[in-house]
Amino acid sequence: MTDQQPSREPADVAIDVRDLRMRYGTKDVLTGVSFTARRGEVLALLGPNGAGKSTTIEILEGFRTRSAGQVTVLGQDPAHGDEAWRARLGVVLQSWRDHGRWTVRELLDYLARFYVPFSTPEVTRPWDVQELLQAVGLTEHANQKAKALSGGQRRRLDVAIGIVGRPELVFLDEPTAGFDPHARREFHDLVHRLSDFENTTILLTTHDLDEAEKLADRILILDQGTIVADGSADELARQMATGAEVRWTSGERRHVHAVEQSDPTGFVRDLLATDPEVAELEVRRASLEDTYMALVHRAETRRGAARDADAAGSGDADAVGRDEADRDVASGDGQENDDAAAPVRRAGDAVVQDSTDGETQEVRS
Repeated sequence: MTDQQPSREPADVAIDVRDLRMRYGTKDVLTGVSFTARRGEVLALLGPNGAGKSTTIEILEGFRTRSAGQVTVLGQDPAHGDEAWRARLGVVLQSWRDHGRWTVRELLDYLARFYVPFSTPEVTRPWDVQELLQAVGLTEHANQKAKALSGGQRRRLDVAIGIVGRPELVFLDEPTAGFDPHARREFHDLVHRLSDFENTTILLTTHDLDEAEKLADRILILDQGTIVADGSADELARQMATGAEVRWTSGERRHVHAVEQSDPTGFVRDLLATDPEVAELEVRRASLEDTYMALVHRAETRRGAARDADAAGSGDADAVGRDEADRDVASGDGQENDDAAAPVRRAGDAVVQDSTDGETQEVRS
């Protein structure tokens, strides 16, 4: 059963999720997810397999009914979205079964007709097919049958199908899988065009962290059914205080220095002032992959500590119960219980090695 909610929302909010919960049988898949997305914002949803990403997206798209919580997408509850509401959404799936014997142009022309009744003074629907073909890089393949496209071309067609209705909100699931570097760059340009000039909100799910870092204004990290981090790539790196690494050569020696502060400017300034032979100076900050792994690890460590605390509390209660039973047996008021108390298995404490603030000489081939 879903919670009732008002339909009013700020005009610049495309997605508003509050305390979203989902349970399959006795398993909690989402345990209180909350976030918002502004219109025109590119939001990346990251997380390990089984974190709840697909379930979250399906609820936002209106394909799955949530167990609890409030969800508003483009001003409506997805659980009650009508055709006019769905026409404002675009979905790019990892794969799409289509009429492979149709040409690319025929397929897009056919799908575009369904969006004509939902055109508004604010948003003209559908997207002009010729313009769309150019935007996704399929102009030269417009008269080619869909089944004859290469993997990368097929993926471009998937994107075109997802945005042919000129959606206000687009869900992208691993959008550049199978793209070569050139096609990937063109797709990134298309995403920026949609967000910057069409004011389209884009929710991206991907395992390509480099792509997420390049495309997303904000990054959400979902783990074990809850949001463990929310911010830009730089903001997330600062949350973890991952620091930076400074590399340089002096004479014939190569040096590597770990700076614990997120801003290594002071160290670099002092280095240049004290060593006139500094060359090949390079500053490396933590990548999104480093930050992502650290944030997921931190969340797992905190959950492990909470489980240990719960187990310890349960163990103390068991000990009190055994003491009372022993006293009853000693006084003859009770019968001894021969069942041994089950041992408490403690999760191993995670060890995080902090970078030391010292120099390391390095030889690289």
